Amino acid sequence: MNVIATTLTTLPFAQFKRSPNFYFVYDAVYLVCALAFVATLHASGWRSPVQDFAWWLPLMLPVATYVVIMAHVFIHNASHGNFPKSINRIVGEICGVIVLTKFASWEIVHRRHHRYSDDPERDPHPAERHYWRYAWNTLINVEKQLQQQYFDLYGETPETRRHEKIRSALSFVSGVALLFGWLTLLGAPMFFVLYLPAFFLAALFVIFFNWAGHNAHKADGPIEPANLDHGIFWILNRMFFGIFYHGNHHKMAMLFNPMRMPVRERSEPTAQGERDEAEAA
Repeated sequence: MNVIATTLTTLPFAQFKRSPNFYFVYDAVYLVCALAFVATLHASGWRSPVQDFAWWLPLMLPVATYVVIMAHVFIHNASHGNFPKSINRIVGEICGVIVLTKFASWEIVHRRHHRYSDDPERDPHPAERHYWRYAWNTLINVEKQLQQQYFDLYGETPETRRHEKIRSALSFVSGVALLFGWLTLLGAPMFFVLYLPAFFLAALFVIFFNWAGHNAHKADGPIEPANLDHGIFWILNRMFFGIFYHGNHHKMAMLFNPMRMPVRERSEPTAQGERDEAEAA
């Protein structure tokens, strides 16, 4: 029971640092749970509430997209330990199931982003001016930087490279099992008309948030964390807990809503966000 309680109140990166085999256990548990979930649904004779395409399904896409984006917002906050400790890991894992990345991958990669923000070699998604090129690089760099994080902790040798190839394959298989779980639960119409489109639209939005949040949407000026609160950003900040106050977030990552930064902290050019990350670990 103590092991379970500790796991449910500890961020994945802390476990990752303590055990080189953390990911094997983590993804194996995900794979077993996803397969057990699918088997249980089949054994119980589960039928999704929508068996055939209905005209109103596409009308629900904005709602579904909003839900998935909010899952990203909440997993982001859980990555910084911004929920009460008793539920933070649970919230992160639930949101990880919704956004398909799984909480550990989201948290470990995002922690690396804060540590090496806009470093072209070590940031998982360093900002650049062209959105679609940035979006593509984000997708292909995340797995690369997850592997690099392992090498940073445990060294890069033929043995650790083999370890990461196996880990990557297991992670992919567990992700496919998770996706199949959603298909079984929702049924084909809801899965293909609502969930998958919402997943891709939310992913593009989160990539856009990172891109604009580092000022890369402007034709000139420095690429660095910035606060945006004009035009469409004003609306989006109030829909998504101040998500475009990214400059504030990098200063004080423990704020659930970076719009609420204390006045005394707003002008301090500190690495407070990174210090908070270190303390949480």
